[in-house]
Amino acid sequence: MSFADLGLIPELLKAVEDAGYSDPTPIQSQAIPVVLEGRDVMGGAQTGTGKTAGFTLPLLNKISRWASTSTSPARHPVRALILTPTRELAVQVHEAVQTYAKYLPIRTVCLYGGVDIRPQIEDLRRGVEVVVATPGRLLDHIEQRSITLGQVEIVVLDEADRMLDMGFIPDIRRILALLPKQRQSLLFSATFSEEIKRLADTMLRDPQLIEVAKRNTVSETITHRVYPVAAAVKKQLLVWLLREAEGGDQVLVFVSTKIECGRLSRHLQREGIAADAIHGDKSQMQRTEALEGFKSGAIRVLVATDVAARGLDIDDLPYVVNYELPGTAEDYIHRIGRTGRAGKHGNAVSLVSPDEHQKLAAIEKLIKLKIPQHTVPGFDADASPDSAYRVVRNQGADRRAASASRSASPSAPRSTSAPRPARSTVAPDGFDFSRPYVAKEALNESESSAAESAQPDSPRSARESRPVAFLLGGRGR
Repeated sequence: MSFADLGLIPELLKAVEDAGYSDPTPIQSQAIPVVLEGRDVMGGAQTGTGKTAGFTLPLLNKISRWASTSTSPARHPVRALILTPTRELAVQVHEAVQTYAKYLPIRTVCLYGGVDIRPQIEDLRRGVEVVVATPGRLLDHIEQRSITLGQVEIVVLDEADRMLDMGFIPDIRRILALLPKQRQSLLFSATFSEEIKRLADTMLRDPQLIEVAKRNTVSETITHRVYPVAAAVKKQLLVWLLREAEGGDQVLVFVSTKIECGRLSRHLQREGIAADAIHGDKSQMQRTEALEGFKSGAIRVLVATDVAARGLDIDDLPYVVNYELPGTAEDYIHRIGRTGRAGKHGNAVSLVSPDEHQKLAAIEKLIKLKIPQHTVPGFDADASPDSAYRVVRNQGADRRAASASRSASPSAPRSTSAPRPARSTVAPDGFDFSRPYVAKEALNESESSAAESAQPDSPRSARESRPVAFLLGGRGR
């Protein structure tokens, strides 16, 4: 099946083609025809499967009959409302709407808090057909009477389970009460719970349930890995792992609190690792700058609270690290959903201290998977901060010595067979820490040589053959 088989208008098909998409994902192929029929939808899919386009494309298709080139605001009333739990997700969805509506005279606006409300009011006064908003900021506009929702035909509630977790359900009910009763409603979520079902019962009329995967499952393209570690030496283990993962691959690190988020990013910076933090106390400008730096590669490690678990859309993000396990097992799914997207391989690492074993057990029960555990000498559950610091310090000295040796003879060819400076010998699980871990499919000598010469800022296709870093024991398979 292709997008042309789904009944979309030519303008949308051209925009989809420009975006580089040829075949719809399962959630898109199932949801788009149902939405075009005018039915309410309760859709569930793993994050990264394309559900944003699954509701954005048919939404634009349905309101395209109202598209107008008129400059009069009266010709551009709000026809579609998309609600998201976070600013980052609102921006992501808004960008998708703009991408697919590029050949249609349809106006769109993104409303979220943390920024000056006046420019948003000016945009609304000029008239817009599609509004993407967070609930709190939308209620601000409703109270200021800068938006009218009396002609809304379609309302979308995206990431409904996150709305529930963040306490937005009362706000959602207030907003829904202001919308026309004769409307089409779509509810999308990565996971479902009984509370979400009850919300759906009040919001949707005879909905079509669309699930392309079992509930609370994770992508099969993600490799999971646990490192048991003493809580006091987590910072040192993270530094050790990031240094072992040579090559500049991006890493998204999740922590539980805003305070720890800032502390950890500053610690990584002091260790010479390009890092930044994103959390709720940062201004929207700071959060945007951090995200842009991470997407561009200027920042290698982004430390985030769960505010970034939804709405971060990084192409081919290789690694997600749970520096601290989330409070609920479901949030583990949301966090690691930032990697292994759209069928690509990803890696999920968790640093687990003894007091988090109960959380780990709940995660393994939810995803029905026993996650392999690997101990790094010097960082196990009984390690002291002093011993961990010594390991990291020796690692840094080894790297500086190796760098100085290469600088002294820049013309000498680099050999992948040359031994690294000695560190630890063999871990209890059988991994040799004196060299990077390589997946079972051994690389031949020419591939290894090419990988060693690849630069960090080279295209991914030029780096695919390099030896897999030890961080996660190889890409997902």
